[in-house]
Amino acid sequence: MDSASPVARFWDEFKTNRIAVAALGVVLLIGTLALISPLISPQNPYDLSRLVLMDARRPPGYVGSNGFTHWLGTDAQGRDLLSAILYGLRISIQVGVIAGGIAFVVGATLGAFAAYFGGRIEALIMRIIDLQLSFPAILLALVLAALLGQGKWPLIAALVTAQYAYFARTAHGAASTERSKDYVDAALSTPLAARRVVFRHILPNCLPPLIVVATVQIANSIALEATLSFLGLGLPVTEPSLGMLIANGFQYMLSGRYWISIYPGVALIVLIVAINLVGDQIRDQLNPRLRR
Repeated sequence: MDSASPVARFWDEFKTNRIAVAALGVVLLIGTLALISPLISPQNPYDLSRLVLMDARRPPGYVGSNGFTHWLGTDAQGRDLLSAILYGLRISIQVGVIAGGIAFVVGATLGAFAAYFGGRIEALIMRIIDLQLSFPAILLALVLAALLGQGKWPLIAALVTAQYAYFARTAHGAASTERSKDYVDAALSTPLAARRVVFRHILPNCLPPLIVVATVQIANSIALEATLSFLGLGLPVTEPSLGMLIANGFQYMLSGRYWISIYPGVALIVLIVAINLVGDQIRDQLNPRLRR
């Protein structure tokens, strides 16, 4: 008899996909580097007292006036690009995880309660969700970011509003199936409050599809944040962001100073692709019908 825990069995199956394991390693490595970026970065790229304009737009490998080597070059403000990318990864991951987490909680709760109550409440909630899903998330995020203004929390609010509907639709479908099962009927025959039935009995059984959606939406949050920051609607210039770094170097691409935009762009692409590969493997394991 197999006595291994579900987590151990899940990991044993996950390890059979070498690409997914490598992608998970990349995600953990980038996350660790981003977390300790203030400790390992050669320079605080947003400390104005340490910036030297004479070192602006220098190519990779340039030895700056402060004595250390800029391995990835410098940007238009003289910031060390490697340090700026590490700081940018930190803020991008932070925004993506927070926005994805809040959207998860809000959307899953709405979807589960809609399935639990049914009737007019379900119809009203799901019509609002369907209406929102008819608009592209990037369009809704652009409008909300323009209305709320720049800043980390206005940006997170825009991303949550643009993405919670995906969790709500998924939770509603899973909760509707769970709602008709015997164990829910047994819970309803007791004097338990509605929120206890939903959070203790229904939502835990809806987690597998929601976890899959969460991995995709965290990657989407990071991409949306970069897009909004690139367009000047995301984070302010005082806060590092990969999208802002790409935007700062975009005007210098034709002059041959490719590194200012290319390297932050490569870091962003690698992070998003790695998260999506991990999410694909989780999806395949939680839904055997989708296995290739």
